Amino acid sequence: MPNATIFALSSGAPPAGIAVIRISGMQAGEALRRLSGRALPPPRTASLRLLTDPEEGPLDRALVLWMPGPATVTGEDMVELHCHGGRAVIAAVESALSRMAGLRKAEAGEFTRRAFANERMDLNAVEGLADLLTAETQSQRRAALLMAEGHFSRKVDGWRNALLGLSAMAEAALDFSDEDDVPDAAIEEEIADGIAVLADEVGRTLAAPSAERLRDGVRVVLAGPPNAGKSTLLNALVRRDAAIVSDIAGTTRDRIEVPASIGGVAFLITDTAGLREDSADPVEAIGVARARSALDAADIILWLGDADAMPREDAILVAAQRDRRTSDEAGLNISAITGEGMDRLTDRILQSAARLLPGPSDYALHERQRHRVRQLHGHLTTAHRHTDMLLLAEELRLGRNAIDSLTGQAGTEDMLDRLFGGFCIGK
Repeated sequence: MPNATIFALSSGAPPAGIAVIRISGMQAGEALRRLSGRALPPPRTASLRLLTDPEEGPLDRALVLWMPGPATVTGEDMVELHCHGGRAVIAAVESALSRMAGLRKAEAGEFTRRAFANERMDLNAVEGLADLLTAETQSQRRAALLMAEGHFSRKVDGWRNALLGLSAMAEAALDFSDEDDVPDAAIEEEIADGIAVLADEVGRTLAAPSAERLRDGVRVVLAGPPNAGKSTLLNALVRRDAAIVSDIAGTTRDRIEVPASIGGVAFLITDTAGLREDSADPVEAIGVARARSALDAADIILWLGDADAMPREDAILVAAQRDRRTSDEAGLNISAITGEGMDRLTDRILQSAARLLPGPSDYALHERQRHRVRQLHGHLTTAHRHTDMLLLAEELRLGRNAIDSLTGQAGTEDMLDRLFGGFCIGK
């Protein structure tokens, strides 16, 4: 039933102090009237009502909210029932709703999908909301909230308006260049200047941090020769015994990846096999090859070896096992056993990560968004090179299509199904 009124528990799993059951659709108001046996309360005003099932009798005394559309989160009439959060209460209210004609339980992400279909949210805001629901660190929460609140969408709206203006000028130059009211002598230069400005702004947006890195964690790789203290350092950074520690060289044969939150930032910390070229053990050789592969993919490298063997210039040189030495060596001198220097190392890691992640007032782009922005930038760049106004106008049209794909005004149902299917029931 595509026009069915839907309902679902939208608060946390029971038992809880309060349970919020949302109803959205044409029958939302009627459902509230039937449950409460009274007229609808004033819009957006909390009212205490006794909820009653005609078949089962009283259900619960709850606060109810009536919110007529389209000024709601879904763009439809909505009701919220703030009930007591016991499992039996929730089950009884949902059972009563399910027996009403035209009502059914919502599918995963259906409330948000209706908000998208009714243009209460664009696809970028939807992706921000999805990230907000799964955020585990403060940096993930901040970036997701900015995207969900429409900061990026407003920028895209500005691009669309600028592109529409440029397209209108290009069409005027094509269709009315011989008319007196169109200043054709300067219009092509004005269009070219406008395209250059817009292309520059779009190009700068491509430098925005990656949402995938923010979600999956900044990749920190611990590398160096055998017995350099990598596994002990990993355990200290993640604050648990994730890796086996031994004085026997070559204990770590394969890379060990451990997610961790440090300073409100998500990291994926990787311990690797000790790097050496003289191993006769084929299994250890495979571990060394995987360690080098991890180094190639690393965002941050903690190098626990000689300074002249550092794999990258931006690697952080760490002189580990300070508790075993009587003097300092080159690099950050630390002891994962005693904790000496660990605060300095953590600060250095966070400083390096800050250059890869959005700041407190910045959002991050998903690969889908980055792909569409890259497409838009390519069309603008090509349009700027064209001297043929007809070809230029076509590139601007393709640029508008890229923006439509970016906001979800043009997208495939399969992609939308995957996105909304990742939401929880009630969102």
